[in-house]
Formats: sequence, C-alpha cells, structure tokens
Amino acid sequence: MSSEESIQYPISPAAKPRRRAGRTVALIAVAAVLGVVGGAAVGYGIQAERAPTPLPALNQPTLAYPSHLPKGQEPVALAAAEDRKVKTDGDLRKLLLPKPAGTKKTEFADADGWMSLATYAGNFDHPNRALRYQLGNGFRRVATTSWQTGAYRTTQIRLVQYRSSDLLGARDHIEDQMAYMPEEDYARSEGESLKGSTNGRYYVFPVRQKPGYLDHYQARAYLYRGDIAVEIFMHDTKKISAKDISSVAERQLGRL
Repeated sequence: MSSEESIQYPISPAAKPRRRAGRTVALIAVAAVLGVVGGAAVGYGIQAERAPTPLPALNQPTLAYPSHLPKGQEPVALAAAEDRKVKTDGDLRKLLLPKPAGTKKTEFADADGWMSLATYAGNFDHPNRALRYQLGNGFRRVATTSWQTGAYRTTQIRLVQYRSSDLLGARDHIEDQMAYMPEEDYARSEGESLKGSTNGRYYVFPVRQKPGYLDHYQARAYLYRGDIAVEIFMHDTKKISAKDISSVAERQLGRL
C-alpha cells in the first residue's frame, strides 16, 4: 500500500459516524416533541369531557366586616365619648389644657389658638429644614395655648397633629425631639418618664447664666397619643421644679 493510499483512505470512515450521530439526535428530538404534543392532546381531551367547575366570585361580600359575624355577635358602635377619632377630627383646640385662673396672656400667644406651619417651623433652629421635615412627615395642623404666671414664668402647649394613616408622624416627631435632649445645648439628660404615659418624658434644663441678663430656667415635656404630638415648654427666671412641668404634662395627657 502506497503512502498516498494510506493518507486518503481514513477520510471516508471518519466522516460517516458523524452523519449517523447527527441523524440519531434529530430523530430523538422529533420523538420528544411528538410525545409532548401527544400528551397535551390526550390531556386536553380528558379535560374537555369533564363537567365545568364554577369559579368563586372575585368579590366576596361575605367577608366584609361585620356581616360575616353571626347575628347578635356584631360589635356595638362606639359612642361619641368613646371614639377618639370624633375628638381628634373635631376642633383640636378643645383638647388643649384650659388656662389656669388668674394667669396672663403671653406675648407669643396666637389669638385664635391655631399656629400656621410657617410659624411653627420658624421656632426651630433651622426653619427651612424643619418645614421640609414636617411636610414629609404628614403635618396637618397645630393647636396651641399659652399663659403667664407671676412676673416671668410662661407655659406653652402645642398639639401637633399629623395625617399619617399609620400614625407614625407624631411618634417620629416626638422621638426626634427627645433625641436632642441629652445634648449640651439642651437638657443634658435623658429626662424622666411621664406618669400615665408609655412614651412621654419631661426634662428640667440646667440654668443658663449670662452676664448682664437674668438667669434663664427651662423645662419641657414631650409625648404622643395616636396622631397627636404634644409639646410643652416652660420658661422662668426662677427655678422650675420637676413637679411643675410633670403636673402640666399629666393634666394635658388626661385631656387626650
């Protein structure tokens, strides 16, 4: 056998197995497709012979509260005195603590008991930032009252109501204010828990003294109830006791 014959001979045997392998794969693929199509046809035929099953209605009025409860077990509607929403959605000023007898009107008192958002935000160190925060937090309105006792002591109460459907606006605002209290420029303490409240605290600030000025004493209380945040501020040139601020806060809490 010549060298030329030995070179040319293997070409044909090597090519044939590849063609047979390709044809085998194609046949298997066709069989698989036919099997799937056949199975689908058989399944469709079985389903077509079965009686139709009715689907449940998309709306299910039987689940509407309280119609799904047995007769006689429906909850009794709250009376107006028991429904907190009736109180908070009405005139918010009626929930403010009444001014004590014999007190004077303060310089910063609002004539009608309401405080605008612009005025409210202007009481913060950074009014623009406070304005954006309040708008983003679902601010609704502020009812306020204030009075003066003696020569210099002033007390101001603000009820800040929010629109938050999940009632987080009031909580977030109060917790933010409380977070500032331990700092150097504020009460420098964690404050004390307010009796009758699970979230309220009151703070007595250290005296501020400045040459040429009267001593400045300050106390605050913060709490929230539902969608209402409560802020109470007391200022005086004489010492403010813990009982002074806590007493006002507890009575205001009782109004809510």
